[in-house]
Amino acid sequence: MDRALFIAATGARELMRRQDVQTNNLSNAMTPGFRAEVAAQRTAPVIGGAGLPTRAYAVESTPGANLAPGAMIATGRTLDVAVQGEGWFVVRSNDGTEAFTRSGSFQQSADGALVDNAGRPVIGSNNQPVILPINSRVEINEDGSISSIPNDDRIQAAIVGDLKLVNPPAASVTRGGDGLFRLTAGGVAPNVDGVRVAGGMLEGSNVNSVETMVTMISAARHFDMQVQMMQKTDQNQQAATQILSLS
Repeated sequence: MDRALFIAATGARELMRRQDVQTNNLSNAMTPGFRAEVAAQRTAPVIGGAGLPTRAYAVESTPGANLAPGAMIATGRTLDVAVQGEGWFVVRSNDGTEAFTRSGSFQQSADGALVDNAGRPVIGSNNQPVILPINSRVEINEDGSISSIPNDDRIQAAIVGDLKLVNPPAASVTRGGDGLFRLTAGGVAPNVDGVRVAGGMLEGSNVNSVETMVTMISAARHFDMQVQMMQKTDQNQQAATQILSLS
């Protein structure tokens, strides 16, 4: 059977994978701090006969994420915070490891712990979960320090903790299956004093919805071309079989 049929079939399969990536990006266009996945195709040569390259398979991969910052959105909520420029917040993932996120939509749990929107503890500069006092008004300052003002004594403001802010090189982080980023080599990233945050703000997703939809339309058209190629290959094989049967 002609290898062209398999080449077209793998091309269609990889285009379906590209659609999966773009669909995930588009569905997270309104998710705070989301970083768009990057989809890329490469060729894998097929060696046949005496070692001569006769065809090339298409292979879809996601080599990384787009780490460009998203738009800043003012919310006025005291526990909303956004990183200004480069840097990451640190949370403790479900497996107990340190993970990075740009989503600063934090909440205070019933026991006073500062958690993200998935309930994961937010880590402070001491590598321990941040605990906030109950019945107090909390503000997050530009340097990541956390001020607390008791509701019954608004004069007694105090620093009750701080956020761990890190800024590892972009090439050293990898996205996990839970959407969080981690050091590729593992381990714990050091706290960085130069990272700045903005309280009462959230960073939006960096997904370009229009560009993503155009990419999805283009992938759908290329998928149709691969299907047509499979149909033409099948027709050619049927025609060749008829010719050989006559001879």
